[in-house]
Amino acid sequence: MIKHSLKQLAAALAAKQLSSAELATLFLDRIEQLNPRLNAFITVDREKSLAEAKAADARLAAGETAPLLGIPVAHKDIFCADGWRTTCGSKMLANFVAPYDATVIARFKAAGTVSLGKTNMDEFAMGSSNETSFFGAVKNPWDEAAVPGGSSGGSAAAVAGRLAPAATGTDTGGSIRQPAALCGISGLKPTYGVCSRYGMIAFASSLDQAGPMAPSAEDCALLMNVMAGFDERDSTSLPREKEDYTRDLDQPLAGLKIGLPREFFADGLSAEVAQAVEAAIAEYKKLGAQTVEVSLPNMGLSVPVYYVLAPAEASSNLSRFDGVRYGHRTSDYKDLLDMYEKTRAEGFGAEVKRRIMIGAYVLSHGYYDAYYLQAQRIRRLIAADFATAFKQCDVILGPTAPTPAFDFGEKAADPVAMYLSDIYTIAVNLAGLPGMSIPCGFSDNGRPIGLQLIGDLFAEAKLLNVAHQYQLNTDWHTRMPEGLK
Repeated sequence: MIKHSLKQLAAALAAKQLSSAELATLFLDRIEQLNPRLNAFITVDREKSLAEAKAADARLAAGETAPLLGIPVAHKDIFCADGWRTTCGSKMLANFVAPYDATVIARFKAAGTVSLGKTNMDEFAMGSSNETSFFGAVKNPWDEAAVPGGSSGGSAAAVAGRLAPAATGTDTGGSIRQPAALCGISGLKPTYGVCSRYGMIAFASSLDQAGPMAPSAEDCALLMNVMAGFDERDSTSLPREKEDYTRDLDQPLAGLKIGLPREFFADGLSAEVAQAVEAAIAEYKKLGAQTVEVSLPNMGLSVPVYYVLAPAEASSNLSRFDGVRYGHRTSDYKDLLDMYEKTRAEGFGAEVKRRIMIGAYVLSHGYYDAYYLQAQRIRRLIAADFATAFKQCDVILGPTAPTPAFDFGEKAADPVAMYLSDIYTIAVNLAGLPGMSIPCGFSDNGRPIGLQLIGDLFAEAKLLNVAHQYQLNTDWHTRMPEGLK
């Protein structure tokens, strides 16, 4: 049952082969057994989860039908969920219990899904390895000496280890796609504005986007049908007609034009990843797709641009955490300013402090024009590069990450090396485009390798189709770690 797709689980529930409460219990038992090893979950509340499952069973018994009714889902601990501790992986919010639901959470509740708990993450979504969480690092289920990627590493590890059949994540510079690649699952970062950010604790508001994480593209399409949609409470939400993201899954790929950016296959890409991606390209050619070389000439600037813009927005967004209204407050202070300083010094970890300081610097008088404004100009150029490329192709294909999962501590002392692990994903966020990672192989030491697919604005259904057709002809997405079966 733990290897069933969402569609198979829904069919089993509809056929009364098991109840939602029994299904939730199965996964809650796996969490209890395996989470001490993987540290994928921060908060689990069996009583709350089983109450939601029993409510779903009542809806099923009344004859209600919905694609995800009664299905258990894990949620990244960046989404506020009414009555659940919502920490954002930080000491600052270690005891914060959300008083309301994020729109994404509310939509999953309305669809009748069952929350299995809140998954671990890099503190305030700042990281590429899940080593910055106040609650400890998440282990990669394929190799517990390796990082799972970040910041949605807890969600990726939970799905890869089958502690949950699916999970939510967020992606600011690759935080769904990179951990999906490193853990051997599928993950989709939608077009900016397609999924509501209301109730999603902000890191960089112009880049953050919620998305689904699951074993397969088909599962991600079902999750997107629940998550996506206009929300008047989010000023960045786009007023668009509701889509069925499963509608094109079975379309053949004959005549599909796949763009291969020369910048994705240059220095820095490991031989193992390059070999797996080349094999995936050969598979797509068998399915009738054609390849064309394209160029993204400003992609090399995406990392420095991101690490100007994202910290600038973070320094503003995180100013609210001051010990006055909610979250951590220092116990020993002389006056209000002393309380602010000590609270933030105690509540934030080193990576968060680093980014706040960078952000405050680039926004300061005398440096705004030189750094922040210049970065915004280059961001426009990066978006224009993609627009030009999509005149020549339907989707862009390349590696998700330059290497398979790296060992714990390997890059922790070198922030720049850590930042470069997102070199292939960041440009997608800067341009607001949809991007997806799917598994396409393994390294010599058994660590997963991810294939990235990038689409034009609102091309999620196309990406899911391209990914699904590949997965119908390969089995990388069906594999799971031997030690966790």
